Amino acid sequence: MRATPAITRAPRRRSSWARWIWPLGSLIVFLLASSIGISIYVGWKLTHPVPKPLDDSPDHYGMSFESIQFQSRQGGILLKGWYIPGKPPAEGTEAPAKPNLILAHGYDNNRLQKSSELLRLAKDMTDLGYNVMMFDFRNAGESGGNLTSVGYYEKFDLLAAVDWMMAQHPGKLALVGYSMGASTALLTAAEDPAVTGVIADSPFNHLTHYLQDNLPVWSHLPNIPFTPLILEILPRLTGFDPDQVDALSAVDRIYPRPVLFIHSTDDTSMPYMNSESMWEKHKDRFEFWKTSGAGHAKSYPKMPKEYVEHLNDFLQKL
Repeated sequence: MRATPAITRAPRRRSSWARWIWPLGSLIVFLLASSIGISIYVGWKLTHPVPKPLDDSPDHYGMSFESIQFQSRQGGILLKGWYIPGKPPAEGTEAPAKPNLILAHGYDNNRLQKSSELLRLAKDMTDLGYNVMMFDFRNAGESGGNLTSVGYYEKFDLLAAVDWMMAQHPGKLALVGYSMGASTALLTAAEDPAVTGVIADSPFNHLTHYLQDNLPVWSHLPNIPFTPLILEILPRLTGFDPDQVDALSAVDRIYPRPVLFIHSTDDTSMPYMNSESMWEKHKDRFEFWKTSGAGHAKSYPKMPKEYVEHLNDFLQKL
């Protein structure tokens, strides 16, 4: 009987796609881990900016002032600022009492907010007889704290500033805010009826919605995948919820008290539609001065005379 010859088979070759599974999976894991790590780092840096030191003072503008300090309503954080009294009316003349003003600065700034020239504005307003307070939010200037929450905790700082002003210089009170400070002023007025009116220069209307559209302006990272990752990480990283920084809803609780919105159509950092959306809710009591040719919160440096006239006209009606 003849033996059956052995059949030899060629070894199976792994398909080309199978050879790439492991390196491809490793690359995906690496990219995901890197994206999460970068998002954590950038989210931390954005909420922990290094405070800018003060390098100017009201006396350089011929204004007398008092250095003040008080504690935030949240966390007991010590906040520092200046109280600058307005010029009294000329001897022999009487003028109606004017509302006191609290200026609220923007993100990654201090009470000076040099880009908006707030000390020069304070000089203009005190020359007109308005008492002015300028102070540093937490983690800014000379104030304590190490976290910037873009309005969530800053609201409690501004509420404490209102407490100080009403205790030391009772009377009508208006908040004048810039960028983050403008949105914070709206949140504050919504909670405290002591605020008679608000001037909001270049605010955002809702922090989460704003960041969803504009976070790359501040993070300098591509929108995808970093914006969703940073927004997911922020509450866990900082303990605050950006959804709660909702000025669009806050204006309903301010009404019927008046609000003056100021926003440049050429603001590329904070689109003017943020102000427009809030103004449109209550046009019968809210005003909107839409400027042009100015950058973010820079309408005053661009047109100081008109700016002061708009503020003074609005404040005289309070």
